[in-house]
Formats: sequence, C-alpha cells, structure tokens
Amino acid sequence: MKPIARYIEEGRTSLDQLITASGLDAKLVKAIVSGNYTPSPMQRQRLAGAAGLSIDEISWGHAVPVEHLRGNGPQCGRPT
Repeated sequence: MKPIARYIEEGRTSLDQLITASGLDAKLVKAIVSGNYTPSPMQRQRLAGAAGLSIDEISWGHAVPVEHLRGNGPQCGRPT
C-alpha cells in the first residue's frame, strides 16, 4: 500500500490524467495527492479507477499532521 503521490512519482499516472479521468475538481485532487485531504469512498473509487488501481492498493490517510489548537487566541483578551 502506497499513497497515490508515490504512483505519480513512479510514472504510473500523472496528476493531469487523474484529474481528467476521475472527473473530480482539480483543487480537490491536488489536496488528496498532497495528503491534505482524506477522500470519501466515492472519491477513492474514482481516483483508483483513474489510476488503474484497486482501492486497496492505495494508502488514503493524511500525510500532513493535523494540529489541534486550544484557546480563543489573542483577540479575546483572556485564555481559556
């Protein structure tokens, strides 16, 4: 199991081919490939089909860590 970006690096497909063949929005496909967005089951099927792979061959998780911030910020004047 590899992220879809790895298949692009290996030359199995290109970002433009994924966008065209999947029919998904270009901004969405770029976010999925970069690891900033976890796709829905329907989006996974469309991308896997566009790449000529099965859903199980692709790792779909976030690659970018999600930071959880706490508090209201300096605009509030007091911490939580």
